[in-house]
Amino acid sequence: MLWGWTGGSTVYGGNRMQVMTWTPERVDTLQRLFDEGLPTSEIGRRMGLTKNTIIGRLHRNGMSRRETGPKFVPQRNFFEFSGPGCLWPHGHPDDTEFHFCGARPAPGKPYCAAHAALAYVRPKEEKKAA
Repeated sequence: MLWGWTGGSTVYGGNRMQVMTWTPERVDTLQRLFDEGLPTSEIGRRMGLTKNTIIGRLHRNGMSRRETGPKFVPQRNFFEFSGPGCLWPHGHPDDTEFHFCGARPAPGKPYCAAHAALAYVRPKEEKKAA
């Protein structure tokens, strides 16, 4: 059994909760709409249920989410470089000429000495009160 929301004025923020039973016909409809590739919000609209009710039932039925593919597909692996090298970026990652400095890094640092001097700024010493 699942809970579905209906209009009404009682507790729970002015909404009345009503018990909804998943009949074999409703489960078949859910399966058919899911297999058609419809989003859960549209399945909910067609079945008169909330999106979260649909998601919960899909989860309990062991239906996995459809694979949509990666959200972001990098054009290239920016971190492919041979051996240790300075990781100071030159350019924007979207530019075709983007690259890292690649010089020998300072000991214990990801940057070469020149770029480490830019990246790590020592705090100024406070002047002692006279």
